[in-house]
Formats: sequence, structure tokens, C-alpha cells
Amino acid sequence: MKTFKKYYSLPVTPEEVYLAMTKAQSIQLWTGAEVEFTEEAGTEFSFWDGDIVGKNLEFDFGKKIVQQWYFGEDNEPSIVTIKLHPDKKGTSLEFVQTNIPDEDFDDFTAGINEHYLGGLEDFFEEE
Repeated sequence: MKTFKKYYSLPVTPEEVYLAMTKAQSIQLWTGAEVEFTEEAGTEFSFWDGDIVGKNLEFDFGKKIVQQWYFGEDNEPSIVTIKLHPDKKGTSLEFVQTNIPDEDFDDFTAGINEHYLGGLEDFFEEE
């Protein structure tokens, strides 16, 4: 099992990033796919028509989102922690995911960079 950690810079406030990541309509805009999401701890979610599924664990408005992403029943929980820090250019987004199965790591992290957080970067660049 591996951990993935990366920082992304976004040209908007942490509050704007938070709203884009926690409102179903906004998520659908930057992913371009069907989304099931409720900003409430304990609720399950689905992005990209079920390509990413999990459970929301914690929300701290404008600062932090913690989720459990599922990799099948046999694996330990994979915890995603997204922290939003204000910086000179807008927001520094810290993405950390634990317990990614070794055999999925390369494909999965490429997808995170290109589609999940890459889509979020593209969403804010177009404004």
C-alpha cells in the first residue's frame, strides 16, 4: 500500500475551491460527468458515473475535506485528506491519499493528476 501526496496551486480563494469540491452542481461542471454528492459526514458519494466512490468523513468549510475512497472490499480504507491553504496566488491545495494498492498506484495517481485535480485546475483557469 502506498501514499500519494501532492500540492496544487489554484488562482482563487480557499472558500471558492471548497465550494467547487463540495457542491454537486459544481463537481459536475469540472468533472463533466454524473455526480452523487452531499456535503455531510457519513454520506456516500460517487464521481465519474461511479469510477470514484467513497464516504465523506469530515468537512471544515474553506479548510479541509476528508473522505474514504473505496478500492474493493479486501483493502484497508484509503483516506483522502484535502487541505486548503491561502497563498499569494490564491490557494495551495494539499492532496494526500493513503493506502493505495501497489498495483493500482501508477494508473490511479495519473488519473488524479489528469482528471480529478487537473479538471479542477482547468475549471478555475477558464474563469
